[in-house]
Amino acid sequence: MTRQICIEAISAERFAPFGDLIDITGEVDKIINQGQCGRFHDRATLDFADGRAGLSLFNANPRALPYQLDLVERHPEGSQAFIPMTHQPFLVIVAPDEAGKPGRPRAFMTQAGQAVNYYRGTWHGVLTPLHGPGLFAVVDRIGAGENLQEHWFDDPYVVVDD
Repeated sequence: MTRQICIEAISAERFAPFGDLIDITGEVDKIINQGQCGRFHDRATLDFADGRAGLSLFNANPRALPYQLDLVERHPEGSQAFIPMTHQPFLVIVAPDEAGKPGRPRAFMTQAGQAVNYYRGTWHGVLTPLHGPGLFAVVDRIGAGENLQEHWFDDPYVVVDD
């Protein structure tokens, strides 16, 4: 049996249970660099149980809609921020935790120039760019121990653009 999920427009409020929407909305916090740069300060809650923050580059293959969702994952030891290095939107899939397993997933579409930070322990889909190149900077936990839990759905979901 295939279950359908419609993509929602992303907003800080809708995404708040799962993490931070990182963008330049609101007033600039500080003008720096001889007045040539607006700093939007401290836009994500990076949270690591131990270890340290690391910056990696991911180059993901673009996906297409409708998108079959059969796997979500989470990182119990640290948050994970995905920052696109191109000016393209991407698909973000998250799910609430229900007694240690993912509940019904939700799908969001970012706007160009937006990034996301998943809170520690948040169920989320794999990196899902819809346009190439799928180049992202990723800030997450680097350290000893297992920091990946996967959940495969017995009945996959299909994500569609409403």
